[in-house]
Amino acid sequence: MKLNCDLGESFGSWSMGADNQVMPFIDQANIACGFHAGDPLTMQNTLQLAKQHNVSIGAHPSYPDLVGFGRRSMQCSSEEIIALITYQIAAIDGMAKSLQTDVEYVKPHGALYNDMMKKTEIRNAILTAISRYNISRRASTTNSKPLKLMLLATTDIDQHREQAKKYHIEILAEAFADRCYDDNGKLLSRDKKDAIHSKEQTLAQAKQLKELGCVTSINGKVIKLSVDSLCVHGDNIESIEAIAEIKAITY
Repeated sequence: MKLNCDLGESFGSWSMGADNQVMPFIDQANIACGFHAGDPLTMQNTLQLAKQHNVSIGAHPSYPDLVGFGRRSMQCSSEEIIALITYQIAAIDGMAKSLQTDVEYVKPHGALYNDMMKKTEIRNAILTAISRYNISRRASTTNSKPLKLMLLATTDIDQHREQAKKYHIEILAEAFADRCYDDNGKLLSRDKKDAIHSKEQTLAQAKQLKELGCVTSINGKVIKLSVDSLCVHGDNIESIEAIAEIKAITY
């Protein structure tokens, strides 16, 4: 089970996260593309840092919502979602190529991620954008592999994989070490009490996922999950401190 983290979320004079501390311990870096956070210099520096540590790079696109950090849903049409996803992938992929590295997958951020998990039409729009981009990649180079889509590992993961197959896209299913789950196997809303785990809870959940392939919900329900990658957030101080311990657990 790999370890991924959302990074590159600083912009201008505003600093977010601890990318330098996190990067040596992870396998996959989900790098902000400028719509919820990040700017060209931050993207460039984060890409260089990922390359230095041999970390796989993922595009981390969002609704265009800097003020709300991408955590507010927007009423976008399917064509708008296709366009905004394509725009952000192209930005980070172009910068990655200028540094002789490559983007390998896409993981939507915040409200767009949550909406993708709730609505088939939004997943279809995101899959369409990735599929079109993959076609253009194949036409322009023989070296780039098709982009994959990272989404939440739920009890519906087999349906999501079948949906993605229609677009010739591979799914990376992720779980969260530092987030609490509800009884339906979804992430408990950040607005609710106990949505974010303490360091001890984060370590326990990582161990449970690695050894047993399941999580325990807020009400004690045990939920089986098929997981490719485990996410820990770089904006959670306690989870940053636990990164090295999580890596030891998941390897």
